[in-house]
Amino acid sequence: MTKLSLRDLDVRGKRVLVRVDFNVPTELRGGKVRITDDTRIRESLPTINYLREHGAKTILMSHFGRPKGKPVEKYSLRSIGDYLHSLIHHPVIFSHDTIGEVPEKIVEHMHDGDVALLENLRFQPGEEANDPSARTPPRWGSQNLWTSRPWVS
Repeated sequence: MTKLSLRDLDVRGKRVLVRVDFNVPTELRGGKVRITDDTRIRESLPTINYLREHGAKTILMSHFGRPKGKPVEKYSLRSIGDYLHSLIHHPVIFSHDTIGEVPEKIVEHMHDGDVALLENLRFQPGEEANDPSARTPPRWGSQNLWTSRPWVS
């Protein structure tokens, strides 16, 4: 049985939820977060750019650091989103939450080719506690087709 790749899927107009590894080393310099090694971010660029160029509504999710299941400003992915914007030369919509009304509204209003980044998954207690229910992908809308990675809706 042949495995499907992203290139085998018609992603135009679909919502694609991608788990990326943006757990990158950073340092605080002059009051700003500076990424000291962007290798993990750069490795995700072919997937992100392919989805964007093929009209997907790309929703990125990642963990970052060890915030112990609660929001900690130094572990926010906002600075990672800003940096990603500079790499893909396209706006990255940032959601200050991972579940609930805020990301739902962002996803609802996305256009083909848009990229959104959800806040740090480890801000959710279930993610840190390794709760299996925390691994269930969100259900945005009624027409959902979820694949193992990435999820496409």
